[in-house]
Amino acid sequence: MAPTKAPDSSRRSDRSRRAIHDAALALVGEVGYRRTTIEGIAARAGVGKQTIYRWWPSKAAVLMEAFLDLAGRAAEEAGPQSGDTAQGIPDTGDLTADLKLVLRATVDELNNPALEVPTRALTAEGIVDARLGAEFVSKLLEPQLALYVTRLRAAQEAGHLRADADPRIALELLIGPLMHRWLLRTLPLTHAYADAIVDYTLGGLTPRPRPEDPAAGLRSHRQWAETSGMG
Repeated sequence: MAPTKAPDSSRRSDRSRRAIHDAALALVGEVGYRRTTIEGIAARAGVGKQTIYRWWPSKAAVLMEAFLDLAGRAAEEAGPQSGDTAQGIPDTGDLTADLKLVLRATVDELNNPALEVPTRALTAEGIVDARLGAEFVSKLLEPQLALYVTRLRAAQEAGHLRADADPRIALELLIGPLMHRWLLRTLPLTHAYADAIVDYTLGGLTPRPRPEDPAAGLRSHRQWAETSGMG
């Protein structure tokens, strides 16, 4: 008789973790964060609740890991041309094009039902649960925002962005409108909207003409004359 091969415990653990991740995300989308329980996750995943407690200290920890895993899988499926910030924001030398690429990818993620439902649930609960909100920001948001800061600082060094611009405020000008429209569902979230945000933001952040530039002075005088009725 051929020797019996021992079960691969690591492979079994990976399958169990994935089942738990999927169960947690499904439940939080169906019943909300507060009504999602460890017992419910265990039942949906087909594992004992002690298995979950052995790997995670809390429901929030399960959901955070599940969401990070989901986001990672979505990025892999989208491929390297998606503008995925997990690999850093592209730096082609064209700041406008690079930011549009990334914001379009963000629009696609926010419009993806698989990501939208758990993101909304965790975002909403994080507003009323300060501890969960802080964890959501530190583990999910800040690593992404730091990549924007890095790209914007590189643009400053290259002279493509005002030297006195605060990168943190600049990235909030880019991300804030997207999240506002997405959270409140005021209007459709589209690629065209993402492009407009970049254009509007950079229009106020690009270097200003120096006062000693004669051409700039002439343009300013002409604009003043036209608006004052003297042109």
